[in-house]
Amino acid sequence: MVQVRALHPTNRDGSVNIDAWIARMQQRVPLTAPAVLKEACEWALELERAAIAAENIWADGASSYLTGLEMAEILAELKLDQDSLVAAVVYRAVRERKTDLAEVERRFGATVAGLVDGVQRMAAISVSQNPGKTMAFCAQTQVENLRKMLVTMVDDVRVALIKLAERTCAIRAVKDAPEEKRYRVAREVFDIYAPLAHRLGIGHIKWELEDLSFRYLEPTQYKQIAKLLDERRLDRQEYIDDVMNQLRQELEETGIHAEISGRAKHIYSIWRKMHRKGIDFSQVYDVRAVRVLVPQVRDCYTALGIVHGLWRHIPNEFDDYIANPKENGYRSLHTAVVGPSGKVLEVQIRTQAMHEEAELGVCAHWRYKGTDASSHSSNAYEDKIAWLRQVLEWHEEMGDIGGLADQLRVDFEPDRIYLFTPDGHVLDVPKGATPLDFAYRIHTEIGHSCRGAKVNGRIVPLNYILQTGEQVEIITGKHSSPSRDWLNANLGYVNTSRARAKVQHWFKQQAREQNVQAGKLMLDRELTRLALNGADYAHLIDKLGIRSQEDLFAAVGSGDVRLMHVVNVAQQLVEPDSHSEQLELIPRRATKPARRGDVFIQGVGNLLTQLAGCCQPVPGDPIIGYITLGRGVTVHRADCATAMQLQDRDSDRLIEVSWGGEPIQTYPVEIFIKAYDRSGLLRDVSQMLANDKINVLEVSTRTNKDDNYAAMLLTVEVPNINMLGRLLARINQLPNVIEARRNRKEASA
Repeated sequence: MVQVRALHPTNRDGSVNIDAWIARMQQRVPLTAPAVLKEACEWALELERAAIAAENIWADGASSYLTGLEMAEILAELKLDQDSLVAAVVYRAVRERKTDLAEVERRFGATVAGLVDGVQRMAAISVSQNPGKTMAFCAQTQVENLRKMLVTMVDDVRVALIKLAERTCAIRAVKDAPEEKRYRVAREVFDIYAPLAHRLGIGHIKWELEDLSFRYLEPTQYKQIAKLLDERRLDRQEYIDDVMNQLRQELEETGIHAEISGRAKHIYSIWRKMHRKGIDFSQVYDVRAVRVLVPQVRDCYTALGIVHGLWRHIPNEFDDYIANPKENGYRSLHTAVVGPSGKVLEVQIRTQAMHEEAELGVCAHWRYKGTDASSHSSNAYEDKIAWLRQVLEWHEEMGDIGGLADQLRVDFEPDRIYLFTPDGHVLDVPKGATPLDFAYRIHTEIGHSCRGAKVNGRIVPLNYILQTGEQVEIITGKHSSPSRDWLNANLGYVNTSRARAKVQHWFKQQAREQNVQAGKLMLDRELTRLALNGADYAHLIDKLGIRSQEDLFAAVGSGDVRLMHVVNVAQQLVEPDSHSEQLELIPRRATKPARRGDVFIQGVGNLLTQLAGCCQPVPGDPIIGYITLGRGVTVHRADCATAMQLQDRDSDRLIEVSWGGEPIQTYPVEIFIKAYDRSGLLRDVSQMLANDKINVLEVSTRTNKDDNYAAMLLTVEVPNINMLGRLLARINQLPNVIEARRNRKEASA
C-alpha cells in the first residue's frame, strides 16, 4: 500500500483510522449523517484493494482512496456539505473506472452522483482530445476560451470546488513524477485552475496552486527566489517578531485587541512583482510584512495612525481599499513604512470579516490580474462567475449550497458555447450555432466549401445544434460551394449573423441571372408549400417596396431579402383578414392550460382545475392530476400521501399533468405529406411533431400498394406561419418524404 500521509490519523498498522478521521472532520464541518461518509470511505478502500488484487494498479502510483480523503479535507476547510465530501471520497474511484455513476447513485443518491458526473465533465476539458497536443496552452486566447468553457459547464458551484480540490491534490502529488508530467499538470493548473480559484476568491488555494505550478514551470527562478528567502528567513523572522511585539504593545495601550501575524509572501507573487516592476529581490518591500486584524472598521484607521506614528511611511506606498474598495470588492489598508533598523516593512490592516472574505471566497474577484486581461470577454462568462460567487456568499450566510444553486441556476443561461477543433483548439460560438456556423467561425473559405460535419467522430446534419465541449470536424470539398438552402431560416442551417452575412456575400458575387432564377425557384416552392401561390406579384413587390419582379427574385436569390419576410407579406395579400404571422382570422378554441393566479397546468384541457389543499403543490414540484366527480381535476404533488392512496384505489382516474407557461393562441392547419412508403414513417413524423411540441388534432393515412406511395393528411395546431414553414421544412427532410405542404383545400376554405 502507498504510505499514508502524516496528516491522516492512523492505526497501529499504518492504515487510516476512519473513525478518528471522521471525528476530526466533524470539528470542521457539521455532518448530517457521519455513517454515510464512513460508508463512502470504506467502499473507496474496498474498491482500491480489489483493484490491487486484480493487478489493476493505478499508473502513477497514487492512491485514489487517500487522494479522496485529502480532497474531502480541503473541502471541509471551505465548509462544504456532506454530499460534497462523499463525492470527493468516491470521485477518483469512478474516474479510474473501479466503479460507475449508477452504483454511486444507488449507494449515495442522485445528488452525489450528479456532483461526481459534473467533475468528470470538467476533467474532460483538462485533457486534449488530440493526445499529441496539450490544448495549445501557449496561446493566450486558447487559455481564455478554456476557462470560459470550463465555467460554462458548471451547473453546481460544488462541482467547481471539488475540481479545485482534486487539482490541488494532483499538483501536490507530482513532486516525484517525471518532468514531462510535472510540467503538463503545472501548466494546466496555472492557466486554468489558479485563475478559477482567484475568481472565486479562495485565496489560500489560489496561492498554493500558483506557487506549486511556478515551481515546475520555472524551476530555476523558483529555486533562486526560494534560496534568497531561506538565506534570510531566520533574520527576517526575528525582525518580524520584534515588529509584532512592538506594534501589539502600542495597540493594547490604545485599547485595541488585535491579531498580528507575519504575512507569508508567496514565491510566485514575489517573482511576478519583480518581473512586472523590473526590480530585484532587495526592492520587494513586502518580503517583510505583517497583517493586523482588528474587530471594527474604525479600529483599522486607529491602527494605521499607530503604525505611521511608530515608523515613517513611504510616499506613494499607501492604499485605502476600505474607503475605495477595488473593483473586485477587496477591502483592506496597505501601507509601507521604514521600520526598525531602516528596513522597509509592509503592513496590511483589515477587520476579521474582511480577512475571511478575502481568504474563503466571499470577495468577488472579477479579473485575474496578470493573466486575465481579455478585452473580448463574454458577458455570459462574467454572469456565470457572478452566479458562482453568489452561491458561495449565500452559503457563507445560510449554509445550504445545494438548494441555493437550484434556485439561482434558472437566472443564468450562457449565450456562448465552447467547442474543440480536431487539433484541440477551443473556439466560442453563440448558443444555438450549427456546424456551418462553426465552419464560418474558423474561416470563410472553410464555410463556403463545407459539405459535411462530424461531431465527436459521428456524422451529423449541417443543422445540428452544437453543445459545449463537443469536438467538431468540418468536411470540405474542393468544388463545393454554398447552397441557397442555407439562407432558408426554416431549415436552420445557419443561426449566426456572421455566417449568414458570409453566405449572402457569396451569392451577391454570383451573376444576377443566377440569383433571379434561384430566387424565383425558392419563392415559388415556398409559396406553393404554404398554399399561398395565389399571391399577386405586382401587389407583392409594391408592398415590399421593390421596383420589379426580377429585382424581387434577385434579392431573394442573393439573400438580401429574407424568404420568410416575403412569405409573411404574401400571406397578408392572400388572406387579408389574417394578421401577418397568423394563419386564419378565427383561431381554434385552443386547449388552454388551466389557470389559478399565475399558475398554468398543461394536460387538463378546459376542465376546471384546483390545487390540492393536502399537499399544496407549487410550480416546479412533480405533480399528478385526479379527475373528481363534478369538481374537475385536482392537482396533487406526485409524492402526496393522498395521491398515493388514490393510485391504489382509483388509478384509472389519475392523469398526467405538468406545469406550463402562459397559453399561446394556436391555429389549426391541414398538412399534406406524400412519401415513399416504409416501415416507421408515421412514427418518425409523429416523433418530430412531439419533439417540437406540436399538437395533432387529426391524422389520416393511406398507402397505394401499386406505386408504393403513402399519403398523409394531418391537422395540427401552430401559432404562426413561420412555425408552419419550419415544420414543413423539417418534414421534407425526413427520409422517403417526397413533399410536405399546406393542404390547398384548407387554404381555400
